[in-house]
Amino acid sequence: MFWFDPQAQGVLFGDIRSEQHTLCDGRALNVTPDLQMDFRAMPFLDGSFKLVVFDPPHLRKAGLASWLGLKYGILTDDWREDLRRGFAECFRVLSNDGVLIFKWNETQIKVGEILALTPHKPLVGHQSGKRAGTHWICFMKRGDLDE
Repeated sequence: MFWFDPQAQGVLFGDIRSEQHTLCDGRALNVTPDLQMDFRAMPFLDGSFKLVVFDPPHLRKAGLASWLGLKYGILTDDWREDLRRGFAECFRVLSNDGVLIFKWNETQIKVGEILALTPHKPLVGHQSGKRAGTHWICFMKRGDLDE
């Protein structure tokens, strides 16, 4: 959903889900990743990417068949460890001086709780959305500082 051209060379969309749903209003919701994978254990070599966009599920509570749950996914009960491992994997697959863009909506969990799950410090961030609850946060892997 982020890329202006998802078919561009070098763009890879990964998600643990591969699903198609018809919503109650008849709209189609398709989650069709290029690669079905788990962000906690990515199948890539260390330093494989210059840019990673990490947009994990942000909901702890949502109906399993709700539009929000289907579109964004739902965190597990072990969400802190899942996100800790996700951040570690993102930095593992980033090359030195690589950039991580992290997106978080804090409707159920505050962004400060999430940033506490990684030792890496963000460079810049921006709040957006109707209630300024969506955070876009940029990190950079700094060689041996982040190893």
